[in-house]
Parts: sequence; structure tokens; C-alpha cells
Amino acid sequence: RGENMPPLKKVQKEDILKATLEILKKEDIESLNARRIAKELNCSVQPIYHNFENMEELKKAAFLGMHGIYQRYMKKASEKEKAYKEMGVAYIKFAKDYPKYFKAIFMNKTNFTPESLIDNDNTGNSIIKKGMELTGFSYEEQKKFHVKVWIFTHGIATLLATNTVKMSDKEIDELLETTVRAMLVGTKKG
Repeated sequence: RGENMPPLKKVQKEDILKATLEILKKEDIESLNARRIAKELNCSVQPIYHNFENMEELKKAAFLGMHGIYQRYMKKASEKEKAYKEMGVAYIKFAKDYPKYFKAIFMNKTNFTPESLIDNDNTGNSIIKKGMELTGFSYEEQKKFHVKVWIFTHGIATLLATNTVKMSDKEIDELLETTVRAMLVGTKKG
């Protein structure tokens, strides 16, 4: 390399992951490839394969990155006054703010039942405990109740993530508040 040439830019693992997450805000994880990421970083594919064994490893890291953002939404909501409701609102807000991330995490084919999907989501336990504070249910009762609440909440989140409907934050807040209250009254009567 000549004396006047700029030094080669060293592309770090964090740079690759950050670029990948930027791409995934707009594109589906299935369509992700090394050339697309290299183009985003303005480099060759070589640094990608130097830092990650293969695309599968990079996709796993990206998935963990997306999930980390989701967990931050949920943690922040869990510290609010009406934590159970706020965590539902946060779930929907995450779907609204990051529709592609939401689809990658919550709208892919699994063999989970609703119960096992909640069990598999490590924020699920925290949500159930916050729900118990609201309802006074035992852990098992709350888990059964939460499956119904989650199916309802996931429906709203999916409608927003796919741009099927538009709803304001206020509408979401009111819908969750009134519907979950009605579900609770119905469950306690039953």
C-alpha cells in the first residue's frame, strides 16, 4: 500500500452486529446475507466471516440483540406503578416500534403451546408475578389467566406490527385496561 493511502478500516464484531440490527429494522431475518451486511458496512464479506463462523452464528447474535431490546422495554415497564398493564403496553409498543424485530421473535413458526411460549420467554415469569400482585391469584391461576391476556395482547401487537390497523398509544392503553379488567371480573365470577 502506498504512503498516501488511508489505512484499512478494521471492522469489529460490534460494527457487524450493529449494521445487521439496522438492516433487520427494515428487512426480514430470512433474507439476511453476508453481501447485504458488507454493503451496509462498505467493506468486503471477509470481516463478517472473520468475526462470525457463519451466517447462522451471526443471525443468532442478531436475534439475541433484538431480544435484548425487547427485554429492555419489558424491564422498564415492570418498574412502573401498574406493572402488569404496563408490560402489556410495552409488548405492544415494541411491536409498533420494531415490527420486524417483533415478527422475528414472536411471529415465527414454533411447536410451542401458548403456555410453553410464555414459559420459554424469560420475561414471562416476571409478568406472571406482576399479574399476581394485581389479581391476587396463585401462580398457577395467574399463569392460566395470563395465557388469555397474552393471546389478546399478542393479537393487538400483531395487528400493529403488520400495519393491519393503526392505534394511538392512548387507545392501546384504554383497550388493555378495560379488556383485562373485564377478563378478570369474568374469571373471578367463573
